[in-house]
Amino acid sequence: MKFLERQLGDPSRRARLKLGCYVGLAVVLLADVAVPLVFHEKHTISFESWPAFGSVLGLIASVLIVVVSKTIGKLGLMRRETFYDS
Repeated sequence: MKFLERQLGDPSRRARLKLGCYVGLAVVLLADVAVPLVFHEKHTISFESWPAFGSVLGLIASVLIVVVSKTIGKLGLMRRETFYDS
């Protein structure tokens, strides 16, 4: 943990790390848009050919999984703090 604290404690290193993450994100986004334009695939559904469709679908699915699991946890799994006292 000391190594990570030292790396993230310095503002200039944190700025370089943030910039590196943004550059990596931009590269992945460009690849997600450019690859389907270069390699033409046959799609079964028309909106599968939209640029970055897989990324957007993955983001929506991840957010939906988190929201549903938190809702299930709050409604069915969580108990009052005094549940085991009696």
